[in-house]
Amino acid sequence: MDATEVAMMLNQVEERLKDYQPRKIDTQLPEAAVLIPITNTPEPELVFTRRATHMSTHSGEVAFPGGKRDPSDSDLIHTALRESLEEINLPPENVRIIGQTGSVISRFGLEVTPVVGIMEAHSPLRPNMAELDRIFRVPLSYFLEKENLTFNHWKMRNQDYKMPSFYYGEYLIWGLTAVMLVEFLNITLDAGIPLNAPHFNRHFTLQKA
Repeated sequence: MDATEVAMMLNQVEERLKDYQPRKIDTQLPEAAVLIPITNTPEPELVFTRRATHMSTHSGEVAFPGGKRDPSDSDLIHTALRESLEEINLPPENVRIIGQTGSVISRFGLEVTPVVGIMEAHSPLRPNMAELDRIFRVPLSYFLEKENLTFNHWKMRNQDYKMPSFYYGEYLIWGLTAVMLVEFLNITLDAGIPLNAPHFNRHFTLQKA
């Protein structure tokens, strides 16, 4: 991918999100937010984390930086940026927010809103080892190659779901993170990946938060 194609990709992402009206799910669930960070580099990358194995929830899972909304957070953008600072040492001033995608329900009973931002290339990321054991980056273009996409079949409440996932080296991107990722790709880059997920249903929850 040459420099012109890269610039066009980032421009398209920003243009699509500028006028996008995110889905809101009518719930009374606690709110959370994640940041989908895109690096402002010659080859744009998405930044992911891997949760530490000692964590009581989501241990060992790949995730975007994020967490529950605090009462002191002015909005969900503030939540996403605050959690990103706490988890990966990403200063809020190094992120330019360009939009949001639709909220989703986690299996632990949280309504999660993805916030999309372009981060400065020089940002010195560092994992909070109390919560994470790894930060890693994946080229955005990787997710547009069909051979990198796999599907897992999942049955829930007598309904079958075809859930997308991606392997990148030792990492498996699946579950709620893959759902948010794929919806972002479909909205902004016309990925056309089939996405029928229970996470869009306000009744979806398996455990208490």
